Amino acid sequence: MHALVVDDSSTMRMILREFLKKLGFEVAEAGNGQEALDCLKGTAKVDLVLVDWNMPVMDGVSFVRAVRADPSYADLPLMMVTTNAELSQVATALEAGANEYIMKPFTRQMIREKLELLGFLPV
Repeated sequence: MHALVVDDSSTMRMILREFLKKLGFEVAEAGNGQEALDCLKGTAKVDLVLVDWNMPVMDGVSFVRAVRADPSYADLPLMMVTTNAELSQVATALEAGANEYIMKPFTRQMIREKLELLGFLPV
């Protein structure tokens, strides 16, 4: 399984990378939505994307919309991992095409539960 972690914080990318690796994922990283789009186009296989909302160059919701505008990524699971906690922001992300939404700070168990919901881990 291949995951792409998109966050402008190198610390957050490291935390998510190490956790995903322990679950058996190979992990690529991007520092903003544009880098992530470039990575998707240049990578043979990405099975899951975890994306922050607030980033320079291209934010997470713009990234989600760009991915959903490309039919070849219609089935790619996208999980927002962000500090944005307002219900309207959750709705915006889900309407844009995110499959799941998790708020920072999070625990490993919270990430694990979302991965179970997306079908990546046995329940």
